[in-house]
Amino acid sequence: MVTEHKNPAGSTEEAVKTAGTWKLMVDSNQALLLRKTGHDVHWWAARGREEGLKNDAELRDWMRDQHGITGYAQYAVSWEMFGYPEFMLRDADELLDGQYAKHPALRPIADAVLAWAAATEGVQIQLRKGYVSLHTARRKFAQLTRSNNTTVDLTLRLVAEPDERLEAIKVRADDLFDRRIRLKSSDDVDPYVLSTLARAVEQNS
Repeated sequence: MVTEHKNPAGSTEEAVKTAGTWKLMVDSNQALLLRKTGHDVHWWAARGREEGLKNDAELRDWMRDQHGITGYAQYAVSWEMFGYPEFMLRDADELLDGQYAKHPALRPIADAVLAWAAATEGVQIQLRKGYVSLHTARRKFAQLTRSNNTTVDLTLRLVAEPDERLEAIKVRADDLFDRRIRLKSSDDVDPYVLSTLARAVEQNS
């Protein structure tokens, strides 16, 4: 689902070039469908068309009720039959540029975090429309999101006591990303933040 990269130089340009996009999720969902059913997305799309399914709701009901297929495997067929959201077809650099197009003063914050990620072995970058997520081979451990006009939030899956910079935030009972550091400039991506990220990597590896 995500692409691993190793980049000693730690440049943001290289990080974006090697980062994953929504295309990887599409591929992952298609692979899941094939594993679960023994048929690829094109086979299922053809069956759906033969059934005369006209929209996503009809497709999902048919796949669930007639074939017991739910979740991400359904998405693969729905996207194939009814089209992919426009943003899912963008490259990683386009997604990152879009996140900060109207807030260029905040872009250096993302650049600094991505430079660390690019230079850290075992850290994988995934670009989404509204955020960047960081993963180990095991699971996601951090998310970087522009939260307002002045702040980028670094949200972490981390077991740690809150302090002056690491906040405990209220989340759903099943959401383990309950620690946050608020970043207002690239200077905030300092040794404290980088060591906290390293702790999160260790705990989630």
